[in-house]
Amino acid sequence: MTDDLETAPRPGIDVPDPRGRTGLDRQGRDLTGNPRVRVQEVEVLACDWSVLRRTTFDYRHSDGHWSRERRETYDRGDGATILLYDPDRRTVLLTRQFRLPAYVNGHPDGMLLETAAGLLDGDDPREAIRREAAEETGRAVHEVEHVFDVYMSPGSVTERLSFFAAPYDASAPGVDTAGVAAEGEDIAVVELPFAEALDLVRTGAIADAKAIMLLQWAALDGPFRDSIRDSSQGHSPSGRIS
Repeated sequence: MTDDLETAPRPGIDVPDPRGRTGLDRQGRDLTGNPRVRVQEVEVLACDWSVLRRTTFDYRHSDGHWSRERRETYDRGDGATILLYDPDRRTVLLTRQFRLPAYVNGHPDGMLLETAAGLLDGDDPREAIRREAAEETGRAVHEVEHVFDVYMSPGSVTERLSFFAAPYDASAPGVDTAGVAAEGEDIAVVELPFAEALDLVRTGAIADAKAIMLLQWAALDGPFRDSIRDSSQGHSPSGRIS
């Protein structure tokens, strides 16, 4: 019985997983950029849509001694996010959708206000974020500004997220809800005054890291650099739907 289990084809390694991938246990084995790290083994624990790996490696500490470490990494691919803003009306376009991980970890209802975002799925980040902006907000975005690239949870998740910003045309027809129905998406499109969005960060009503980072960028270096002083006067949340 044990021999049969050991020789059985392994999805994602010897035979294709649900997404047609093989060789997923090779990821990270050939890394040479850090001489203090020697990868010993990579195991695939799960591979459905994303890939959960357990990597065993030797690490040389600052005092010179080596220790054997084991870490799990969750690989869901890289992604992109975008802040859509109207500089004349001083508004931003956000999304609200249900997030199960937040719900099971203490968020009251799991409905998070966020910036539009999605996985690259093999596309260039600029192309991917144009696609995601259209799918999640119903707005066509052309020229986008690259803001920065960030590892959002480097202790366990491999994803690198590219941040963008772009103006949107408020005169164009908008939608109340968006998303790809086949993927189970049910996304509300929320237009807010920028100053009000900053207040929602302060109160914790916006608890999405990518939205907070882009809103703060917009206030410090972006299209609303003069808004920190203005927003301190306070605004009551309205949550208008575009």
